[in-house]
Amino acid sequence: MKARLLGSALVAMALAVGVRAQAPWTPLRTPDGHPDLQGYWYFGSATPLERPKEFEGKTFLTAEEAAAFEERTDEHRGDVLAVHAPEWLDYGKRMGTDRRTSLIIDPPDGRVPPLTPAARARVTARRARTQGGPADNPEDRPVQERCLVFGAGPPLLPGPYNNNMQIVQTPGALVVLSEMIHDARIVALDGRPAPPPSIRSWLGSSRGHWDGDTLSVETTNFPEAVSFRGSDEHLRVVERFTLVGPDALRYEFTIDDPTAFTQRWTGAFTMSRTRDRIYEFACHEGNYGLMNILRAARAEEQQAVKK
Repeated sequence: MKARLLGSALVAMALAVGVRAQAPWTPLRTPDGHPDLQGYWYFGSATPLERPKEFEGKTFLTAEEAAAFEERTDEHRGDVLAVHAPEWLDYGKRMGTDRRTSLIIDPPDGRVPPLTPAARARVTARRARTQGGPADNPEDRPVQERCLVFGAGPPLLPGPYNNNMQIVQTPGALVVLSEMIHDARIVALDGRPAPPPSIRSWLGSSRGHWDGDTLSVETTNFPEAVSFRGSDEHLRVVERFTLVGPDALRYEFTIDDPTAFTQRWTGAFTMSRTRDRIYEFACHEGNYGLMNILRAARAEEQQAVKK
């Protein structure tokens, strides 16, 4: 009898644990009732933005295929000659838990849609100006070389290093502090309208609102010099931040630029909470890289004169 009662008690305890394990997760909330997105988040990933040709027509990988792809990708990155020392690099070594073959989820082929003819012409002209073109002044060089803006979003995408960000949240605003180029983007949450098109900033103008437990952020007013994959000044980025677990933040972005792309496109991945520090990225306008570019251009000019 005692054994039967003990067995029944153990079964009841097991069922109770099972019920607790299956109970729906509810996020911590700020005093104003919204999910608390604050903290440090890491988004390095081995999943490429676009689906590789080898996986054409294949949306997801098996566990074995994903492991083999991660190993090949890591080995290839180790052989790449980079500007920075290898210890600087921090590529994500793992694909997403869903083992999707691309960060792009729409269109279904996992590829960036083609540019419009006008956008292709703009990209060609920009490359002619900045790649092998003049270097008489800093303004002749791309904004990335000038350390004005790159990689800080929107949208946020995994890169070779600095794949961390911090979120600070208040009722009226949210700050996305990117480790890449130490940029802080302020997202207004108080209902204010976007500024007129004549007012533009490097990171655009971000306005957010809560759609249930998802924070939706729309960013416009990018300058023409900030081009994402061929975008122009009409770029509109819509981001969605959703807590899907205590240490998991789903991030989704949609690129809408009808004068640059033949259709809208969307990407998504999940960030993981981290306790690592965010370090200063000491890239500033006029740094050693830009000085060396301009000096090299002057040296080439002098050699041409001597000839």
